[in-house]
Amino acid sequence: MTLDALKRQAAARALEYVEDGMRLGLGTGSTAKHFVELLGERVRGGLKVVGVPTSEVTRADAERCGIPLTTLDDLDRLDLTVDGADEIDADLNLIKGGGGALLREKIVAAGSERMIVIADETKWVAGLGRFPLPIEVIPFGLAATRRAITEVFAKAGVSGELVIRKRSDGHAFVTDGGHWIFDAHLGQIPDASYLAGLLNPIPGVVEHGLFIGLAGVAMLAGAQGIRIVERR
Repeated sequence: MTLDALKRQAAARALEYVEDGMRLGLGTGSTAKHFVELLGERVRGGLKVVGVPTSEVTRADAERCGIPLTTLDDLDRLDLTVDGADEIDADLNLIKGGGGALLREKIVAAGSERMIVIADETKWVAGLGRFPLPIEVIPFGLAATRRAITEVFAKAGVSGELVIRKRSDGHAFVTDGGHWIFDAHLGQIPDASYLAGLLNPIPGVVEHGLFIGLAGVAMLAGAQGIRIVERR
């Protein structure tokens, strides 16, 4: 079975948690795209839900699938968010942001009663950090922000290359919020929660891809079927 087929299996399993009348956060990325498509099939069959997309890409997908949309300006709380992840550890802490939507993804996840993470089993890791950690930054004062991030890394006991994410044409990747992204190639993060707390106060850092304590359930699709892990 291909990875894409496994992702669709995980998305289909998460759909079982969706009930009529729910307010849903719609994630971004290849696995979340499957969830949006499957949800659209249910909506066309009569399911009544409203969604808040975490990116302009997801917004376009949801509109194409006929899912009614709103914003967190109109709703102050969501029932459920379903999103993918780039890495998941045993405590259901995540690295997210490979698709560049980490800021909106975290706002939506934090505004939800529950977050379900859907992924193929390759995203399950013993410790976070193999996938580069995205850090969304304001372009102004970039050198000062880089220096502050590097100092925080040293304090947290990590080190690695800090690279501005580029588009295929060589220009800086720009998020939906108009920011840039540093990708930090750290290899291993001994204490993800500690590092997250050190990154949060840095002026110039808008958000980072460490999602600590937000995911309640992970649905991991593998050759043996779906493994469901709940946060301890």
